[in-house]
Amino acid sequence: MKIDDIDAFVAVIRCQSISHAAESLALTQPAITRRVQNFEQALGVELFDRNTKPLKPTPMGTQVYQKCLAILREMDSLRELVANDTPPSGLLRLGVPQTIGDVVLLDALKQLRGQFPELRAQVSTGWGSHLVSKIENGEIDAAAALFPAGKIFPEGIIGESIGKMELVVVCAADRVPKKPVKLADCYDQGFVLNPDGCGFRAGLQRTLADQGLSLKVNLETFGTELQLGLVADGMGLGLVPRPLLERSAHRESLAVLPLKDFKPVMDLWLIYPRFLGNLQAPVASFGRLVADALRQGREAA
Repeated sequence: MKIDDIDAFVAVIRCQSISHAAESLALTQPAITRRVQNFEQALGVELFDRNTKPLKPTPMGTQVYQKCLAILREMDSLRELVANDTPPSGLLRLGVPQTIGDVVLLDALKQLRGQFPELRAQVSTGWGSHLVSKIENGEIDAAAALFPAGKIFPEGIIGESIGKMELVVVCAADRVPKKPVKLADCYDQGFVLNPDGCGFRAGLQRTLADQGLSLKVNLETFGTELQLGLVADGMGLGLVPRPLLERSAHRESLAVLPLKDFKPVMDLWLIYPRFLGNLQAPVASFGRLVADALRQGREAA
């Protein structure tokens, strides 16, 4: 049996789809199907119940999957042992949430290129959970993302908390109350937020639900700067990281809402697979650069 066949088998189970597995491994669907069939023939068992959608492993397939994960971990360890003696080169695939990308990416990538001139960085954006899935599927090498403290990541993925990020509720400067208020006193003004799937939005929604309140979304759109412009125009309240508010072109037209019972703080996590080989140093440097960029934003505030 071949490692390529094991890779294909594991990818199909993770993706629950031959087409998605093919996309994650940059192969054609027939190639994935052929590799899985070769693996089944080598073992002499059927590993998938092909009458189900999404595709599911047989009971034996589930056991084989666990063994394959252990084999691939050992292969990664072997590659890392060999690769650690060579300088980082080639493609470094990174991920960041769009929320902080505009703040951290330009300087971080410039400095990273100066430290590791043989590396070429490629960046993906998305929600934190989406970036974790990309790491699981081998689509990116590392990501910086925002999650609550104590976040538990899937097996085989390392998460290091490398900083804190304060979130603030903002309103138009001419609408800020004179005294601190509770979330229940102002939630009915509605919010300008990211579309569903954003961790910030989910946290706000949970807090409101705990108080028996519902989330009112006046407008949902991507892009923190656009959201802040809409809030400045009186379209509702916003929820943004403080460093992004301080750097916004709209900051003079905005104010932080003085809330007594809602002061969310997220952890900044550096996330990467257990085995990185000679990419360990550039990934660690990327984490430091991102954390420094956000820390400078807080200090400037």
